[in-house]
Amino acid sequence: MAVQEAGQGVHGGGCTCGGCPHGAREGHRRAVAAFLAQRDGFAAGEGLPAAVAHSAMASRQWVSDELTQSARTVSERGRAEGEAWLGRLWARTLGVVWSSFGVLLLVQALTAIGAGWSHARTAGLLAAFVMGALLSGAAYAHRARGGVLAPVIGEDNRLSTSRVVAASWVLLVVFAVLVLAGELAAASGHTERDELIDGLQLARAAGTVTVLAVVCAVAVLVRRVVGLRVLGQRLQKVRADRPRASDPLTDDAGRGSFTDAQYVLISAVAVIFAAVRLARRPEQLPDLPWGLALLVLVSAATYLAGKYAEGGRPVILSVVRAREAGDLDAPIRTGDDIEIRGAGFVPPGAGDADRLARTVVRIGAVHVHVPLVPVPGGFTNPTDAVLTVPVPVDVEPGRVEVQVVTAAGVETNRVTIDVTD
Repeated sequence: MAVQEAGQGVHGGGCTCGGCPHGAREGHRRAVAAFLAQRDGFAAGEGLPAAVAHSAMASRQWVSDELTQSARTVSERGRAEGEAWLGRLWARTLGVVWSSFGVLLLVQALTAIGAGWSHARTAGLLAAFVMGALLSGAAYAHRARGGVLAPVIGEDNRLSTSRVVAASWVLLVVFAVLVLAGELAAASGHTERDELIDGLQLARAAGTVTVLAVVCAVAVLVRRVVGLRVLGQRLQKVRADRPRASDPLTDDAGRGSFTDAQYVLISAVAVIFAAVRLARRPEQLPDLPWGLALLVLVSAATYLAGKYAEGGRPVILSVVRAREAGDLDAPIRTGDDIEIRGAGFVPPGAGDADRLARTVVRIGAVHVHVPLVPVPGGFTNPTDAVLTVPVPVDVEPGRVEVQVVTAAGVETNRVTIDVTD
């Protein structure tokens, strides 16, 4: 009995035992299911205690507090599930690396039929093996952060578009140099060695070198730009629970992003073209045509411009007294609900209840947490354009400043309203 109770304490939904039915994934799933059931029940008017049912304001605040506590449990389970997922991911990345090596070996063997085996094929396999070994060591060293994917995961725990593109070019160029090194080691004559060394000349690979330099510079510059914009409160960033495969093609809210998608797609086409050129002429670095190189550079400039243009500071446009059907028009008094109208109150990726509950309105010297108002399938408050909050009784009548602090910690402009007794 004691052993069973101990097991239940350990497996309460926060363990990371992989296939354990009480592991992090199952704990997160159960927490989400319980939260959705509670939210939909409150939206239907069920579960309210009699002590608060007589007052619309009291019942709304009680529901909001209950949902906030439940949402925090979901968030904790989500973070635990994300950490467990990253811990399991490194072995999968190793599987992808060595599966790619196996595919290369098969392709080399099939294409050698009739054409015969060559030093270039041997050099390609050795280069792939060396890269696989290096990536395996890096994956093991960063096994708690996603293995091979650790360098391309940004500070917001999402796959970085700029880092993914830069990493693909770096891997291609490193592989090409290793192939040349293998061929150079196997070359027997001076003429053959000189030809291989000439394959490293800048004139033959100027397009590839230029693209590599630009995409790496873009990756560094984007990190700097995003960091400065976040610190300057001109961009709202919310950390994700875990990276997803779609991150390089979407924004923080999971919507498709044109600038990111075009950068990834054009770069992928160029990398494939360069890889084919390397396969056809392994005695030199891939000679990327200037037309294709310029296409990648234009795509990188578009992506960088998009990074400068995205985001923006949340702003309050107006504050009015909330009026229900049948109410008379009147001044704002303490205890009344007010509607704060504007834009950017909910940062991209902050649509979860625990993050929505972090939205705060400063009314005078009082901080008011924006109440969660549930409906089946979501919430009507807070939203990106409108927040509804009550004016606390502690607010002194007179001219009072109103300011919103979003879930990302970014403050809006201040608007002054008149509050009467």
